[in-house]
Amino acid sequence: MTEAGLNREEPTPAWAELQGLIGYTFVNPALLRLALTHPSVSHESGGLAEDNQRLEFLGDAVLGLILARALYERFPDLEEGPLTKARASMVNAKTLAETARGYDLGRFLRLSHGEELNGGRARASALADAYEALVGAIYLDGGLAPASQFVLGSFAEPLSGLNDPSMLENPKGELQELLQAGSNESPQYELISISGPDHDRNFESVVRHAGVELGRGQGKSKKAAESQAALAALQQLRNR
Repeated sequence: MTEAGLNREEPTPAWAELQGLIGYTFVNPALLRLALTHPSVSHESGGLAEDNQRLEFLGDAVLGLILARALYERFPDLEEGPLTKARASMVNAKTLAETARGYDLGRFLRLSHGEELNGGRARASALADAYEALVGAIYLDGGLAPASQFVLGSFAEPLSGLNDPSMLENPKGELQELLQAGSNESPQYELISISGPDHDRNFESVVRHAGVELGRGQGKSKKAAESQAALAALQQLRNR
């Protein structure tokens, strides 16, 4: 059964509560249910149950499109490079997980028994995937307009705080310049974790200044993780 062919179902009290939190009421609540169904449910059923991975794939593309248009319209003088980096600074696993927590999505996830016992409701990857799947579900259910309204509402604060995306060309250099305006000490980067298989590694780095953590970032290389950490630090410092 495909997403388009999902049986329509009446919203449960939990789904009704979540729809209130996200500000969108589904014509077909089965899409909402699917968006919150973790892959562990499918694995537990031997592949008989659907999960949210296809919706996550779709939602990732829709999310990228909506934010790309928002940045394109807000910064008419910027070229492709800074626009791409500005979008990447917002669409990463950590940011998506934090956004999902803002809607309390973890409480509504449908998990296998094992995943529940292992803390799946709080797992950042599960939350980030669920948020993207939710974007995809809203898009399928209502089209681009309600999906845009939801995404732009979710990212209102990061978008409003992004005043000069041109600095994203060299976030580490920009951070060092900003910090050294009041101190001779340079920011220090530390690789704190490496996860995933050899062909698909994920690096996580933290940046500190004078012993104080300023930001964390993830990426497919140490350099990318450090750049994301610098971006997080810049956003924090400029929003003070």
